Amino acid sequence: MTTAVPRLGVTFIPTIEPERLKDFARVAEDSGLDEIWLWEDCFKESGVATAAAALAWTERIHVGVGLMPVPLRNVALTTMEIATLARLFPGRVIAGIGHGVQGWMEQVGARAASPMTLLEEYTVALRALLDGESVSTQGRYVRLDGVRLDWPPAERVPLMLGGEGSKSVRLAARLGDGNLLASAVGDGDIRRTRDLILDEIGADGVSSHHLVVPKIAATGEGARQRVDEELARWEKPADTGIGVAGDANTVAEEVRRLARLGATSVAFAPTEDEPDLLGFVEFLGRAVKPLIPT
Repeated sequence: MTTAVPRLGVTFIPTIEPERLKDFARVAEDSGLDEIWLWEDCFKESGVATAAAALAWTERIHVGVGLMPVPLRNVALTTMEIATLARLFPGRVIAGIGHGVQGWMEQVGARAASPMTLLEEYTVALRALLDGESVSTQGRYVRLDGVRLDWPPAERVPLMLGGEGSKSVRLAARLGDGNLLASAVGDGDIRRTRDLILDEIGADGVSSHHLVVPKIAATGEGARQRVDEELARWEKPADTGIGVAGDANTVAEEVRRLARLGATSVAFAPTEDEPDLLGFVEFLGRAVKPLIPT
């Protein structure tokens, strides 16, 4: 993590109808944004299906899935899905995994007694499989016997891990290419995550480690009210720096500020009641992004 200019992305939140993704993705790319981030919340939209579609509808922009809950998929299946996307769209896929929301995992009968053990076993196997290795392991949850991809990615796929607890943050720092923060986080959460990463992997490791920071944002008339109402839906207090509302200069300064806190990528999410979704995406790319390097 450095204070270099962070990548600027936008999040297609899963409360938006899936059929709106095509125009969303194309506007994000045409306006100059670096990344599109997709959620796989239960029980809304598939991260893999939407990622494949967004990648097919665009030519340059990176697409990240943040994140795929590991209890829902056998690790071999997840590897095949990621590898196939990476072969079809080289250099543009960012994979994100996590242990999932435990209440949702309980609903579908997939809750693990030890989510951290599952995530660690899963991450180790997934990374090795994506790197083209033959994997045999008999863990508590992950069991593979000589599994190897016929079509591994031609280049390394960034593997991001989510999770808010200290153990999850440290695991992501140790085994992943980066940490994907939860939505609606404040400065204290970012600093805490940054410090845990530094403590886990040291300054040399931090220099090449990614920290993706989601941020709720709005612009135009009623922007502050929309952000505050969105934070209320997340049960977060208003006016505490969790969301940002304002013009292009205000939002660009927020990106620069987050970079100083350690963010290497900032993914802005619209509010659920955003009145002009495509206009919001274009605002980020055409109005905000040119101001960030200054």
